[in-house]
Amino acid sequence: MAEPAIDPTLGPVLARTGDERAILESFLDFHRATVLRKASRLSDAEATRRLVPSRTTLAGLLKHLALVERNWLPCLFAPGPGDVYLTSEADAEASFTLDPGETLDGLAAAYRAACDRSRAVAARFDLDHVVPHPQLGEVSLRWVLVHLVEETARHAGHADILRELTDGETGAI
Repeated sequence: MAEPAIDPTLGPVLARTGDERAILESFLDFHRATVLRKASRLSDAEATRRLVPSRTTLAGLLKHLALVERNWLPCLFAPGPGDVYLTSEADAEASFTLDPGETLDGLAAAYRAACDRSRAVAARFDLDHVVPHPQLGEVSLRWVLVHLVEETARHAGHADILRELTDGETGAI
């Protein structure tokens, strides 16, 4: 029987028989890439336009998700100088607010860099590795990766809606 044709951009499908880590990482990378694709090929004005009552914009999603990446992996598992875990809802909400001079290209680059750093940090630890968390007590890398899949997928859905409202483009790819 011939292998079914599978779109190679669908990492989770390609990892369908992989181990737990490969599956978690492929789903996370798929949703990370979806958010970046949703924000691509737009002007700064389009990416910063508020289309819903909240502060959520495509550009703001990139900024927020870069904070999420930095907060959950580097800050907890391998903090460097200046890395401080942010615990308040106000910090999370403020991360959607753009500063003067921030551009879509710059925000996308910062998000890619945060994802790269997260991947590098996660690669250093087993899924069962546990670290202290300021609010939850302890968390494992497995739990953090599942949380990042959930958080990123949730915001990828927001990005999908915002992109459709911006120019009608739909779909994950």
